[in-house]
Amino acid sequence: MASRLPKVSVAETLAEKIVTLGPGALPAATMRKCDDLLIDVVGLCVTARNRDYVESALAGCDDDGPCTAIGHKRTLNAAGAAFVNGTAAHGEDFDDTFEGGPVHAGAVIVPAVLAACERHNPDGRMALIGIAAGTEVLCRLSLVVPKAVHKAGFHPTAIFGAMGAAAGVGAALGLNARQIVDALGIAGSMAGGIIEYLAEGAWTKRLHAGWAAQSGIRAALLARGGFVGPRTVFEGVHGLFHGFAHTTNGDYDALTGDFGTRWVTDTLAFKPYPCGTMAQPYIDCARRLAARGIQPEDVTEIVCEVAEGTVHRLWEPLADKQRPPNGYAAKFAVPYLLATGFVHGGVGLGAFTEDAIGDPRVLALAAKVKFVIDPDNPYPSNYTGHIRATLADGSVVEDRQPHLRGGAQEPLTRQDVIDKFLLNAEHGGWSAAQGDATLKLMARLFDGRIDLSSLRG
Repeated sequence: MASRLPKVSVAETLAEKIVTLGPGALPAATMRKCDDLLIDVVGLCVTARNRDYVESALAGCDDDGPCTAIGHKRTLNAAGAAFVNGTAAHGEDFDDTFEGGPVHAGAVIVPAVLAACERHNPDGRMALIGIAAGTEVLCRLSLVVPKAVHKAGFHPTAIFGAMGAAAGVGAALGLNARQIVDALGIAGSMAGGIIEYLAEGAWTKRLHAGWAAQSGIRAALLARGGFVGPRTVFEGVHGLFHGFAHTTNGDYDALTGDFGTRWVTDTLAFKPYPCGTMAQPYIDCARRLAARGIQPEDVTEIVCEVAEGTVHRLWEPLADKQRPPNGYAAKFAVPYLLATGFVHGGVGLGAFTEDAIGDPRVLALAAKVKFVIDPDNPYPSNYTGHIRATLADGSVVEDRQPHLRGGAQEPLTRQDVIDKFLLNAEHGGWSAAQGDATLKLMARLFDGRIDLSSLRG
């Protein structure tokens, strides 16, 4: 077997490019996107801070230390803070998305790098480098074998998140190339995350981002301490892609080829609605149909054209997607989501309470929603929406959304990101003064010392 090992592995090529990054190396657009990620993630941590799953995650930690769990008085060690913050940031499914993946980068990388730097390297300039490097690695990994990890039953954010967090923390802490290779190799044995949460709306998807974030910290610290990981963690016959994508044949050039000269991070999308990403264009279509004056009771049937790769997560079993068993399951049920958008004019954080998911007008419309597979759908390169509704008078109305709003083709502005933060902060119980003070802190966070103490409590 040793004779078949490459002279220079994928991880070694990647690590050499990561260590060349330093203050001043990032394009303005990439730095701006990292600023947006910081604002978005902190707001998401605040909005979820009193939710039952965050309280459970915090209660499950017995590793107190000096690091900030955003919105909580209790402090934890770096790994614990990354876990709680990552779980909170991903928990409402309102976090960013990389359309090519799909993966969620901010909820993994920002908590990992902030916690690591708060404890080990308070230089904000290196935190910025870490967030950029980790986000780029996570997103690019999802392009190596598109759709294969989901198809194999795993959550790509969880799998690639551990690797991205290891790279991001390694960059932020100034690890050398050999140590970053070891960190990636170690993280490969920490990666994991099945998607069985879809069966009944269990909470485990929520912890995937937090688990990946804390895994990246532990892997980087182990590597810094001299622990050795496999350098062929990606392409090896027993490597990451063999284990989670069932193949070692992939486009590894998508990961390393122009790393550091072209930044896919710049194309990250921010969600308009707190639910599954691929459902969002369908909600937009439903809202536009309702805006024509069509009443839900006038609709006899809705047929949606969908991508085959989304069916097992967002459309089946159809009866459960029409009438989800709980609020979290509803976030991944397109019939319920588009019906909510149609009936109420949008989908907000309040759409997932027990009362909301029992709304008889929403459920009556959701029961009329069906799907057909469109073999030409561009997913995962682009997320589209389509609704064809048959009305009681026999007429047919149709609407299409050609891309994800908030994505590369229609990005949110900085003010949009700030407005979302302020709404999330208010929803999480923070005063307007706390929200404004936090925005001021984040505006200068990467320019000086990482100090998150004002985000506690």
